[in-house]
Amino acid sequence: MIKFGRSLTGVSRVFIFLRLLIFTILSLPMIVACSGNGTDESSVSTSMAPETSEVEVLSTPQVYDDAPEMIIDTKKDYSAVFVMDKGGEFEIDLYEKLTPITVNNFVFLSKDGYYDGVTFHRVIEGFMAQGGDPTDGNPGNAGYYFENEFHPDALHDSEGVISMANKTVINGKGTNGTQFFITFKETRFLDGFDMNGTPKNCSVPGTSCHSVFGKVTKGMDVVNNISIRDPNVASSPGDVIKTIRIIER
Repeated sequence: MIKFGRSLTGVSRVFIFLRLLIFTILSLPMIVACSGNGTDESSVSTSMAPETSEVEVLSTPQVYDDAPEMIIDTKKDYSAVFVMDKGGEFEIDLYEKLTPITVNNFVFLSKDGYYDGVTFHRVIEGFMAQGGDPTDGNPGNAGYYFENEFHPDALHDSEGVISMANKTVINGKGTNGTQFFITFKETRFLDGFDMNGTPKNCSVPGTSCHSVFGKVTKGMDVVNNISIRDPNVASSPGDVIKTIRIIER
Protein backbone atom coordinates (compact mmCIF):
# COMPACT_ATOMS: atom_id res chain seq x y z
CA MET A 1 0.00 0.00 0.00
CA ILE A 2 2.81 2.38 0.86
CA LYS A 3 4.67 1.57 -2.35
CA PHE A 4 1.46 2.03 -4.34
CA GLY A 5 0.90 5.38 -2.68
CA ARG A 6 4.40 6.57 -3.52
CA SER A 7 4.00 5.36 -7.11
CA LEU A 8 0.69 7.23 -7.45
CA THR A 9 2.27 10.39 -6.05
CA GLY A 10 5.02 10.20 -8.65
CA VAL A 11 2.54 9.80 -11.46
CA SER A 12 0.53 12.71 -10.13
CA ARG A 13 3.59 14.91 -10.12
CA VAL A 14 4.38 13.99 -13.71
CA PHE A 15 0.76 14.66 -14.70
CA ILE A 16 0.80 18.07 -13.02
CA PHE A 17 4.13 18.91 -14.67
CA LEU A 18 2.78 18.00 -18.11
CA ARG A 19 -0.34 20.11 -17.56
CA LEU A 20 1.78 23.09 -16.56
CA LEU A 21 4.05 22.60 -19.58
CA ILE A 22 1.10 22.44 -22.00
CA PHE A 23 -0.51 25.52 -20.39
CA THR A 24 2.75 27.48 -20.70
CA ILE A 25 3.17 26.58 -24.39
CA LEU A 26 -0.42 27.54 -25.20
CA SER A 27 -0.06 30.81 -23.31
CA LEU A 28 3.02 32.03 -25.20
CA PRO A 29 1.14 33.49 -28.24
CA MET A 30 -1.14 35.41 -25.89
CA ILE A 31 1.82 36.81 -23.95
CA VAL A 32 3.59 37.88 -27.14
CA ALA A 33 0.41 39.49 -28.49
CA CYS A 34 -0.17 41.44 -25.29
CA SER A 35 3.42 42.67 -25.12
CA GLY A 36 3.22 43.88 -28.72
CA ASN A 37 0.04 45.89 -28.19
CA GLY A 38 0.61 47.38 -24.77
CA THR A 39 -0.53 50.84 -23.79
CA ASP A 40 2.92 52.09 -22.77
CA GLU A 41 3.57 54.76 -25.40
CA SER A 42 7.32 54.58 -24.91
CA SER A 43 7.27 51.08 -26.41
CA VAL A 44 4.66 51.64 -29.10
CA SER A 45 5.79 50.26 -32.43
CA THR A 46 5.83 52.39 -35.57
CA SER A 47 2.77 50.48 -36.78
CA MET A 48 0.73 52.16 -34.05
CA ALA A 49 1.96 55.66 -34.85
CA PRO A 50 -0.21 57.87 -37.09
CA GLU A 51 1.43 56.94 -40.39
CA THR A 52 -0.06 58.04 -43.67
CA SER A 53 -2.00 55.28 -45.35
CA GLU A 54 -3.97 54.51 -48.44
CA VAL A 55 -7.70 53.91 -48.07
CA GLU A 56 -10.68 53.28 -50.30
CA VAL A 57 -11.42 55.98 -52.90
CA LEU A 58 -14.44 57.96 -51.75
CA SER A 59 -14.18 60.58 -54.49
CA THR A 60 -11.82 61.81 -57.20
CA PRO A 61 -9.59 64.19 -55.26
CA GLN A 62 -7.69 67.17 -56.55
CA VAL A 63 -4.01 66.48 -57.17
CA TYR A 64 -1.65 69.47 -57.01
CA ASP A 65 1.71 70.12 -58.63
CA ASP A 66 3.31 71.33 -55.41
CA ALA A 67 2.65 72.33 -51.81
CA PRO A 68 0.48 75.47 -51.58
CA GLU A 69 1.94 78.95 -51.52
CA MET A 70 1.40 80.94 -48.35
CA ILE A 71 -2.21 82.16 -48.30
CA ILE A 72 -2.69 82.83 -44.59
CA ASP A 73 -1.90 86.05 -42.74
CA THR A 74 -0.07 85.15 -39.53
CA LYS A 75 -1.24 88.42 -37.99
CA LYS A 76 -4.77 86.99 -38.00
CA ASP A 77 -6.22 84.19 -35.90
CA TYR A 78 -7.51 81.07 -37.63
CA SER A 79 -9.78 78.27 -36.51
CA ALA A 80 -11.38 75.32 -38.23
CA VAL A 81 -14.90 73.98 -37.68
CA PHE A 82 -15.38 70.31 -38.55
CA VAL A 83 -18.97 69.49 -39.54
CA MET A 84 -19.60 65.74 -39.20
CA ASP A 85 -22.00 64.01 -41.57
CA LYS A 86 -23.61 62.02 -38.74
CA GLY A 87 -24.23 65.22 -36.79
CA GLY A 88 -22.21 67.42 -34.47
CA GLU A 89 -19.42 69.94 -34.90
CA PHE A 90 -16.12 70.67 -33.22
CA GLU A 91 -13.80 73.66 -33.47
CA ILE A 92 -10.01 73.72 -33.55
CA ASP A 93 -7.83 76.71 -32.79
CA LEU A 94 -5.07 76.68 -35.41
CA TYR A 95 -1.49 77.57 -34.47
CA GLU A 96 -0.76 79.93 -37.35
CA LYS A 97 1.96 81.72 -35.36
CA LEU A 98 3.70 78.56 -34.12
CA THR A 99 3.56 76.27 -37.16
CA PRO A 100 2.45 78.53 -40.04
CA ILE A 101 3.48 76.28 -42.94
CA THR A 102 1.46 73.36 -41.58
CA VAL A 103 -1.55 75.56 -40.81
CA ASN A 104 -1.33 77.10 -44.27
CA ASN A 105 -1.44 73.65 -45.86
CA PHE A 106 -4.51 72.68 -43.82
CA VAL A 107 -6.31 75.97 -44.49
CA PHE A 108 -5.64 75.75 -48.22
CA LEU A 109 -6.93 72.18 -48.51
CA SER A 110 -9.98 72.92 -46.35
CA LYS A 111 -10.94 76.00 -48.36
CA ASP A 112 -10.48 74.07 -51.59
CA GLY A 113 -12.96 71.44 -50.38
CA TYR A 114 -10.33 68.71 -50.35
CA TYR A 115 -11.56 67.23 -47.08
CA ASP A 116 -15.27 67.34 -47.92
CA GLY A 117 -16.62 63.80 -47.73
CA VAL A 118 -13.35 62.34 -46.41
CA THR A 119 -13.52 59.95 -43.45
CA PHE A 120 -11.73 59.28 -40.20
CA HIS A 121 -10.41 56.01 -41.56
CA ARG A 122 -8.18 54.91 -38.67
CA VAL A 123 -9.44 55.44 -35.13
CA ILE A 124 -7.72 53.78 -32.16
CA GLU A 125 -9.57 53.89 -28.86
CA GLY A 126 -7.69 55.86 -26.21
CA PHE A 127 -5.08 57.05 -28.74
CA MET A 128 -6.16 59.08 -31.77
CA ALA A 129 -8.52 59.54 -34.74
CA GLN A 130 -6.81 59.79 -38.13
CA GLY A 131 -8.32 61.21 -41.32
CA GLY A 132 -7.60 63.27 -44.41
CA ASP A 133 -7.01 60.68 -47.15
CA PRO A 134 -9.52 60.39 -50.02
CA THR A 135 -7.00 58.85 -52.43
CA ASP A 136 -5.71 55.44 -53.35
CA GLY A 137 -2.01 56.23 -53.34
CA ASN A 138 -1.06 59.59 -54.84
CA PRO A 139 2.27 60.79 -53.39
CA GLY A 140 1.57 62.74 -50.23
CA ASN A 141 -2.11 62.07 -50.93
CA ALA A 142 -2.44 65.33 -52.91
CA GLY A 143 0.62 65.08 -55.16
CA TYR A 144 3.20 66.62 -52.83
CA TYR A 145 5.04 66.35 -49.51
CA PHE A 146 6.27 69.08 -47.19
CA GLU A 147 8.72 69.22 -44.31
CA ASN A 148 8.13 68.73 -40.60
CA GLU A 149 7.55 71.89 -38.57
CA PHE A 150 7.98 71.92 -34.78
CA HIS A 151 7.64 74.48 -32.00
CA PRO A 152 8.28 73.95 -28.27
CA ASP A 153 4.84 75.40 -27.50
CA ALA A 154 3.08 73.08 -29.95
CA LEU A 155 3.13 69.65 -28.31
CA HIS A 156 0.98 66.54 -28.01
CA ASP A 157 0.38 67.47 -24.38
CA SER A 158 -3.34 66.75 -23.99
CA GLU A 159 -6.45 65.42 -25.67
CA GLY A 160 -7.74 67.29 -28.70
CA VAL A 161 -4.38 68.06 -30.30
CA ILE A 162 -4.39 68.00 -34.12
CA SER A 163 -1.17 66.95 -35.81
CA MET A 164 0.15 65.68 -39.14
CA ALA A 165 0.36 61.97 -39.92
CA ASN A 166 3.37 60.96 -42.00
CA LYS A 167 5.66 58.14 -43.12
CA THR A 168 8.58 59.46 -41.02
CA VAL A 169 11.56 61.18 -42.67
CA ILE A 170 12.67 59.42 -45.86
CA ASN A 171 16.01 60.25 -47.50
CA GLY A 172 16.22 63.37 -45.38
CA LYS A 173 12.84 64.64 -46.54
CA GLY A 174 9.60 65.14 -44.62
CA THR A 175 6.51 63.20 -45.74
CA ASN A 176 3.65 65.41 -44.59
CA GLY A 177 0.78 65.70 -47.05
CA THR A 178 -2.93 65.78 -46.26
CA GLN A 179 -3.48 63.27 -43.46
CA PHE A 180 -3.88 64.44 -39.88
CA PHE A 181 -4.93 63.01 -36.54
CA ILE A 182 -6.59 64.24 -33.35
CA THR A 183 -5.46 62.85 -30.00
CA PHE A 184 -7.72 61.34 -27.35
CA LYS A 185 -5.06 61.88 -24.67
CA GLU A 186 -1.53 63.20 -24.12
CA THR A 187 0.90 61.53 -26.55
CA ARG A 188 4.22 63.29 -25.96
CA PHE A 189 6.17 60.45 -27.59
CA LEU A 190 4.93 61.84 -30.93
CA ASP A 191 6.55 65.26 -30.41
CA GLY A 192 9.48 66.54 -32.44
CA PHE A 193 11.25 67.02 -29.10
CA ASP A 194 12.23 64.60 -26.36
CA MET A 195 10.94 65.05 -22.80
CA ASN A 196 13.89 67.37 -22.05
CA GLY A 197 12.95 69.69 -24.89
CA THR A 198 15.82 68.60 -27.12
CA PRO A 199 14.95 68.26 -30.83
CA LYS A 200 14.78 64.64 -31.96
CA ASN A 201 16.80 63.28 -34.83
CA CYS A 202 13.76 62.51 -36.94
CA SER A 203 15.92 60.87 -39.63
CA VAL A 204 16.51 57.85 -37.39
CA PRO A 205 14.27 54.99 -38.59
CA GLY A 206 11.33 54.34 -36.29
CA THR A 207 11.45 57.81 -34.69
CA SER A 208 8.00 59.36 -34.33
CA CYS A 209 8.02 63.08 -35.19
CA HIS A 210 4.70 64.78 -35.91
CA SER A 211 3.88 68.44 -36.51
CA VAL A 212 1.24 69.86 -34.16
CA PHE A 213 -0.82 72.67 -35.66
CA GLY A 214 -3.84 73.22 -33.41
CA LYS A 215 -6.09 72.08 -30.59
CA VAL A 216 -9.80 71.43 -30.08
CA THR A 217 -11.47 74.30 -28.19
CA LYS A 218 -15.12 73.32 -28.62
CA GLY A 219 -16.89 70.00 -29.12
CA MET A 220 -14.39 67.51 -27.70
CA ASP A 221 -17.39 65.30 -26.94
CA VAL A 222 -18.00 65.07 -30.70
CA VAL A 223 -14.37 64.05 -31.25
CA ASN A 224 -14.66 61.38 -28.55
CA ASN A 225 -17.75 60.06 -30.35
CA ILE A 226 -15.89 59.34 -33.62
CA SER A 227 -16.40 55.66 -34.37
CA ILE A 228 -13.50 53.31 -33.59
CA ARG A 229 -12.19 51.80 -36.82
CA ASP A 230 -9.38 49.47 -37.83
CA PRO A 231 -8.89 49.90 -41.61
CA ASN A 232 -7.35 46.43 -41.84
CA VAL A 233 -10.58 44.68 -40.87
CA ALA A 234 -13.36 47.27 -41.33
CA SER A 235 -16.08 46.44 -43.84
CA SER A 236 -17.54 49.95 -44.06
CA PRO A 237 -16.14 53.51 -44.24
CA GLY A 238 -15.37 55.54 -41.14
CA ASP A 239 -17.23 58.61 -39.93
CA VAL A 240 -17.52 61.19 -42.71
CA ILE A 241 -16.36 64.81 -42.50
CA LYS A 242 -19.11 66.74 -44.27
CA THR A 243 -16.99 69.88 -44.58
CA ILE A 244 -14.42 72.00 -42.74
CA ARG A 245 -15.12 75.73 -42.36
CA ILE A 246 -12.15 78.05 -41.89
CA ILE A 247 -12.75 81.11 -39.72
CA GLU A 248 -10.45 84.14 -39.87
CA ARG A 249 -10.46 86.75 -37.12
